[in-house]
Amino acid sequence: MDVKAYETAERLLRHNRGELVFGGKIKPQWIDGGARFWYSVDTAAGRQFMVVDPHAGERKPVSDPAQLMAVPVTRNPLEVPSPDGKYVVFRQGCDIWVRSVNDDKQWALTNDGDEDHDYGASPDYFMYSRLFQRLGMPSAPPAVAWSPDSARVLTHRTVQEGLRKSHFIESLPADGGPPQLHEMRVALAGDQQMQMAELVVLDVLAGKAIRVNTEPLPMPIMSPIMMRSVWWSDDGTAAYFLSQSDDMRTLRLNRLDPETGEVQVVLTETGPTRVEPSQQPLLGPIIKIHGDDVLWYSQRDGWGHLYRYDVRTGDLLGQITSGEWVVQQILRVDNGFVYFVAAGLVPADPYRRSVCRIGLDGTGFTRLTADDLDHAVALSPNGSYFVDTSSTVDSAPVTVVRDWDGQVLVEVEKADISRLEATGWTPPERFCVKAADGQTDIYGVLYRPHGFDPSRRYPVLDHTYPLPAITRVSPGFDQGWHGNDAEVVAALGFVVIAVDGRGTPGRNKQFHDFSYGQPAAGLADHVAAIQQLAANRPWMDTDRAGIFGTSAGGYGTVRAMLDFPSVFKVGVSESGMHDWRFSDPGLATAYHGPFDEQAYAMSSNVDDAERLEGKLLLMHGGVDQQVSPELTLRLAERLIAAGKDFDLVIMPGADHIYLGYEHYANRRKWDFLVRHLHGSQPPEGYRLTPVRLDAEFLAELFG
Repeated sequence: MDVKAYETAERLLRHNRGELVFGGKIKPQWIDGGARFWYSVDTAAGRQFMVVDPHAGERKPVSDPAQLMAVPVTRNPLEVPSPDGKYVVFRQGCDIWVRSVNDDKQWALTNDGDEDHDYGASPDYFMYSRLFQRLGMPSAPPAVAWSPDSARVLTHRTVQEGLRKSHFIESLPADGGPPQLHEMRVALAGDQQMQMAELVVLDVLAGKAIRVNTEPLPMPIMSPIMMRSVWWSDDGTAAYFLSQSDDMRTLRLNRLDPETGEVQVVLTETGPTRVEPSQQPLLGPIIKIHGDDVLWYSQRDGWGHLYRYDVRTGDLLGQITSGEWVVQQILRVDNGFVYFVAAGLVPADPYRRSVCRIGLDGTGFTRLTADDLDHAVALSPNGSYFVDTSSTVDSAPVTVVRDWDGQVLVEVEKADISRLEATGWTPPERFCVKAADGQTDIYGVLYRPHGFDPSRRYPVLDHTYPLPAITRVSPGFDQGWHGNDAEVVAALGFVVIAVDGRGTPGRNKQFHDFSYGQPAAGLADHVAAIQQLAANRPWMDTDRAGIFGTSAGGYGTVRAMLDFPSVFKVGVSESGMHDWRFSDPGLATAYHGPFDEQAYAMSSNVDDAERLEGKLLLMHGGVDQQVSPELTLRLAERLIAAGKDFDLVIMPGADHIYLGYEHYANRRKWDFLVRHLHGSQPPEGYRLTPVRLDAEFLAELFG
């Protein structure tokens, strides 16, 4: 293979892509309470700083953005400031402390924290992750929520006593000494004990703790405050939190009196499978308290819609939205209207998002962005406008500022992708095919290889990520860090597809529930997609088909090779969660159903290892705290017992996404696919440049 293909693929990697796409992602830095904002943008001439005044309709350059801020602020990332800026709270030992910014006086808000009962802590894998350590931080910031008047802090006492212990070895510590053994408290699917959060309200000035009179909240993933399932009312007179039954089939909204710690159940919803406050947990609950109203997300009619309840009595007042589409985010409530993001209103693509408005009585529905594009939104702090970036998977982003009638106040940026196109990149093809049932529409993208010649035949790769919490294919131009691999590998001479099969989120309840109790079921749709696409694209060589992915995609890679060996001949599985019995109990229960040893075993890659037929590369980070490397080693041990040939790469100091090791992991992955699927030899001696691990890169990676 020509070395230029590797050079191009390296240029397309996420950390380099910013040099190829200018103005594609705008991050507003709010000033004047949100009345204006500034942002930075890279151009062919270098980085520029722009200031935008939406109501004046102005956008102009500024030489130094620091002059726009009255007082430049340097903040300790381990401190959480109050809304009025007068105080910060932080963790000291296992307790929560507060510091006055003006005189630097500090005092304890709790004094009974210990290792198993520490305050404001998430589970160990997140709280003390390698990522924070690489950033020079001993832990994550405390999980706290300030009241709007800066008088109280809502947090939790984290209970972790009695949890099972997991261990990993740091083979080469930073000090160069002998290997170090690290211990981590974990909970696995089926465990009777898991990390729990006991809510507590802390009075900042009085130094008093109000214990909340309710059962502790399970927190298998991270703090419920960080997951935004605990929040203050707008006026600070109450706090609200969500709680679920153990089987996740009942969801409750609770009101907390911060003066007394008493809790009242506001409303409850129960269903035959999981009842979710959102199909995509990372977007947060789709719930809003507004005055005496609760705007409540429910899929009871088969689609994700808003319902209106009385916050005092819990009585249903009516359904606000309806139709064969879904609400994804509430933006604001004002003057009897709710403004929100919805998907499914664009006939060409049900995943594209629109900004909409409707009256709280269910009348007056209006699409404020009435086009066929996907819209990503950022709200101004004062609520007077929103920044709207529109695109599709094959059209470059355009960013404008709109008012709440949808009118454009000022144009901000139009992305320049000329350098991206100069690499040989061509826009991916958005496709719609039938699922394995022959009836259900499923959607995906197809990347053509660079230098595409329709008279040739190209090997096919499926880049998979079947976790039912996240859509694999973004409806917009930027595919995100976990979707970037597809367009990168296309530069090496592969046709690459990505598919959202049944069971993934973003559609109706029935579509999402297909994964319930069978998390790998949607992989049959990937096979159906490849077969249908190849039927009228003779340049797709399905006799040379492979699959690759990370984390849930690592699991899906091996699962697909085991279930469909005649289709997927080659696979690269990175950081794979190969056995749901050893996974996070929150994810396992939500997507696999209540723990059942036999049912969970049926989806285990380890238990079916003897069925492997193709060429497989397993990769894992040796200090992965999110998906333990022992899951890949369990699979390797079973493959060895079955006499199966495979390749195994363990990077001793790497975490879940290989920070600091990406250059090596990518090269090994590319080499394996090129040799075993493309049928050519990698360029001899080619080495990728290590990624610079600085704050700017990490902000781009995660944001």
